[in-house]
Amino acid sequence: MIKIISATAKNYPTIRDIAHETWPIAYGEILSKAQLDYMLGAFYNDEALNDSVVNKGHHFVLAKEREEILGFASYEHHYDQNNQTKIHKIYVLPQTQGKGIGKKLIDYVENVAKENDSTELVLNVNRFNKALFFYQKMGFEIASEIDIELEHGYLMEDFVMIKKL
Repeated sequence: MIKIISATAKNYPTIRDIAHETWPIAYGEILSKAQLDYMLGAFYNDEALNDSVVNKGHHFVLAKEREEILGFASYEHHYDQNNQTKIHKIYVLPQTQGKGIGKKLIDYVENVAKENDSTELVLNVNRFNKALFFYQKMGFEIASEIDIELEHGYLMEDFVMIKKL
């Protein structure tokens, strides 16, 4: 049985490992290896993860079956001073995708969002990511497009997706 549990700083290496395993599959055909390496290094080092939790108010949760961590999500309540909960990250190990783990993570975040008076879930997804269809199946709709410029001329080309609660 899969449980969703809160993550702590001691789980950062596991979160990083899952990101390093999933990103090449999720983004390998979309982003260059150099951009993948840059983004993984920038977003998943201990300092960046800790900054997300301590300074930005992100919460990390893990999907766990027995003693194995199969995926994670991070989210933030009252995103941008609104009644929204933003899902910042959600990744499930490739070999366990299609087993309902992503749905369990989103359902968990949706429940805590409602408990925190959110009226919407919001997330960004790369416009070319196959996960777009998963999010649509989960009830998210495309609200807008956004391009986010990163260092070294890298660009994140995303859809902003919203699910009404």
